[in-house]
Amino acid sequence: MTLAPQRPAHGSTKPQGINPRLRVESDAPRPQRPALKKSGRPNPAAHLSPEQIETLGHELDALRKEVMDSRGAKDAAYIRKVIKVQRYLEMGSRAALLFSNVKVKGFRPAWWIGTAGLSVAKILENMEIGHNVMHGQWDWMRDPKIHSTAWEWDNASPASQWKHSHNEIHHTFTNVLGRDNDLGYGILRVDEDQKWSLFYLFQPIWHVGNALMFEYSIAAYDLELGGYLAKKNRMSELELAKFRADRDEVFAKIKRQATKDYLVHPALSAVTGSARTTLTANVVANLVRNVWTNTVIICGHFPPGIATFEKTSIDGETRGEWYLRQMLGSGNISGTKAMHVMTGNLSHQIEHHLFPDMPSNRYAEIAPRIRDLMARNDLPYVTGSLWKQAGSVYWKVVQLSLPNKVEGRRRRDVIRLEIAKARRKRRLGRRF
Repeated sequence: MTLAPQRPAHGSTKPQGINPRLRVESDAPRPQRPALKKSGRPNPAAHLSPEQIETLGHELDALRKEVMDSRGAKDAAYIRKVIKVQRYLEMGSRAALLFSNVKVKGFRPAWWIGTAGLSVAKILENMEIGHNVMHGQWDWMRDPKIHSTAWEWDNASPASQWKHSHNEIHHTFTNVLGRDNDLGYGILRVDEDQKWSLFYLFQPIWHVGNALMFEYSIAAYDLELGGYLAKKNRMSELELAKFRADRDEVFAKIKRQATKDYLVHPALSAVTGSARTTLTANVVANLVRNVWTNTVIICGHFPPGIATFEKTSIDGETRGEWYLRQMLGSGNISGTKAMHVMTGNLSHQIEHHLFPDMPSNRYAEIAPRIRDLMARNDLPYVTGSLWKQAGSVYWKVVQLSLPNKVEGRRRRDVIRLEIAKARRKRRLGRRF
């Protein structure tokens, strides 16, 4: 189990040991962090000395050990109960949908009950169960049915590809510009330090589309489709063969998911004349799950107050510095216990990024201690209600679809200049 995720070779999906490159202390004195970033914005950790950062790391090491050593029957009972509830909820909802075409005074109660229940069941399976099981949070139980190496979730993205892009890349390079592709998923500009281009002008539109089709967007992202399209003419035969194998795996998974939700279950409801209404219920449940998942995830790393980092800033990074980056690069959502479960406890995103393989039911327990630790070190603990965090992200997406404000230059002039450059480039391309 990991203190800080390793930077492994592509393809490894098993929980990793402590990475020796992320030392408790650096061999050489670490430099003091600059007061300002390259963008001119304040550096939220500039006041901390290298010694203070490593002391912070030791305190987090001790907290992690305390919690991980205390795992036991209560934790195992929690995840088994969540799985049992999710399975009974899904079965009950699908049973209700067998009668989803029955009207009572012009109203289809079974459709509404079945669709709502199926939506919640799909959210639970993806968030509190699938995401956390595949992080290895329950591997210590040695239960082959609840193990990161065996779990395949109800989602378009194959588990093996998701574990590589999420566990190994995102959690290692959290919010590092140019290294963490989760920072806007390659289609959104969510930080002023990201270079602006005409491509981002329309991001408020495709941000909504991305939310609706989120499971397919994640499948394309995990497949690294954007990288393939950008360099397919320069790829070796080995790289092309690897991409094609991954692509076929994604297509096979999508086919299985579509067959289950859009063919098998509607066909079973045909006996009661509810095939069409069952089909619409499955479509709506998947859309609800997609929008909810997207909303929770964007609240974890995109709201104002969350920091991003330059590539060079992580060179020679110690474990204390890795911990610091996770705290500054993540944000929480406040709410009820039920809401935390529905988010997969990603409403405790700061705690999750510090300890990604810690059982999710323990994040609420350690959250006050993490908040106190950050307060003692004068670090911002970003949190807010779901509506506040999600609203701030949507507004940020709109704002950052435009170029940064620069004194003496109007943003409309920057846009016109870029349009002119794009037209010239297109004309030259036609000539040659």
